[in-house]
Amino acid sequence: MLQKRRFTFSRQAAEREMSHEDREKTENMAGANHTPTGRDATDFYRANPVLDRRIHVMGVGNVGIFVAHALRGIPNPPPVTLIFSRWDKMTEWTESPQRLTVVTEGDAEIRDGYDAEIAIPRIRYHGKEVGLNASSAVPIEPESGSQGPSQEALAGESTEPIRSLIICSKASFVLQGISSVKHRLNKDSVILFLQNGLGIAEEVSKEIFPDPETRPHYMIGINSHGVNNATGGDFTTTHAGFGTISLGILPHERDRDPSSPYEEDLRFTASKDSGPVQRSSPSDELNPDYPPPSSAKFHWTSYERHLLRTILRAPVLGATSYSPPDLLQLQLEKLAVNCIVNPLTVLLDARNGSLLYNYALTRTMRLLLAEISLVIRSLPELQYIPNVQSRFDPGRLETVVVGVANRTKDNISSMLADARAGRQTEIDYINGWIVQRGEELGIRCLMNYMMMQLVKGKSVMISQDTGDGLPLVEDKRDLNGNVDIKEKVAVDTKDDATKQRGKGYVSAEGEIDVDKNNGGRL
Repeated sequence: MLQKRRFTFSRQAAEREMSHEDREKTENMAGANHTPTGRDATDFYRANPVLDRRIHVMGVGNVGIFVAHALRGIPNPPPVTLIFSRWDKMTEWTESPQRLTVVTEGDAEIRDGYDAEIAIPRIRYHGKEVGLNASSAVPIEPESGSQGPSQEALAGESTEPIRSLIICSKASFVLQGISSVKHRLNKDSVILFLQNGLGIAEEVSKEIFPDPETRPHYMIGINSHGVNNATGGDFTTTHAGFGTISLGILPHERDRDPSSPYEEDLRFTASKDSGPVQRSSPSDELNPDYPPPSSAKFHWTSYERHLLRTILRAPVLGATSYSPPDLLQLQLEKLAVNCIVNPLTVLLDARNGSLLYNYALTRTMRLLLAEISLVIRSLPELQYIPNVQSRFDPGRLETVVVGVANRTKDNISSMLADARAGRQTEIDYINGWIVQRGEELGIRCLMNYMMMQLVKGKSVMISQDTGDGLPLVEDKRDLNGNVDIKEKVAVDTKDDATKQRGKGYVSAEGEIDVDKNNGGRL
């Protein structure tokens, strides 16, 4: 007892001798460790339950079916709503058993309990959204002071708020999809992007949510699972290759530290000098006059925790959470692979394995990687991250690309599948992103620009080839949405299949007369 009392008295004496400045410094350090903006494990798991556990999945393709199917397979699953973009798919879903099927190694697993909604994508005309009640040919200019056309719901669309949204559609259709549900999103909502390429979230912020005060929170996901179409139906997909989903929260502009290295204003200015860019890496040699900025700090919102922890609970997804700098490096590594494999397979119309053991293609690959590596190593977002110069060295990137091509040598790239089907590719968000960031950094990426234009040109050629022989119908819409079909349409009289189509007949001048009693159809 005497020793304990003596120890207490000595501790009190030491506290009295502590200066006021030292005590204030100690309190500030303790407060910094418990600040609500910090991201520690206790703060993450000490989350209050959310009021709305529902998760909306937009883009019911192979990836959307796979993710929605996995979310319903966890214990105590959240309600999942599928958002369709076309009425025919919505009708097909309502007339079906309303179940999703994933086939893995020949075993089909069926799950149900999904809700479904319709959200018609808003048409964008030269980067501007077209008004809902306007002609499809001329866009409506937004009124002064407004951010765009009025966000009113169409017939059949829901107006319930969306708290958690997973976007699984192609990168080229993200803007149209989010425009259809913009009126249902608020500043507390969270959006997870699961697309190839970079620059999608920045484009959404610029075009859809320019005001940071009303902008939702963003999450980025990198999917490495292999899923493709199955023969079992439209709501069935095949899990062909096991992978992972890398997740990370994008720091919101409202919560960013002004000294954070992820500020949009912190970037190199383009120079008129066409010479090579000087290597600048503060991570190798720090300047005491310019200390490195602190790491990005941001708040964990309730719905960010809910969506992230729900995805982490799904064992099939194999999801892992990363910090923003680590996730950005993973994105750039995958981008470098996609910049090589995707466009080359489109131009060659071949599988991924065709890039192997071909010296001519290896030289082309190295020219592309030289530009890609220079742009990535010059990004201001990575200048204070160690080992960036070695990680994104052209030689190492070539090793990564060859390894991916070898592991997936029997697969068809997603860009080649889109090009063969006549769909719009994601080249603008892959090689196009390298070209755009290179221009901002003063780097001319001629090889990537040429590759981007070649892929676009071949996509147009395929679209034109698949459209040959079809009757040309002049589609004129009035303000009420009614279609006025041209009376006579010129076609090739040598096409026997066209002559027999519909109830029209071929005249001597090689034109099809439309039977109006048949609803104006050919």
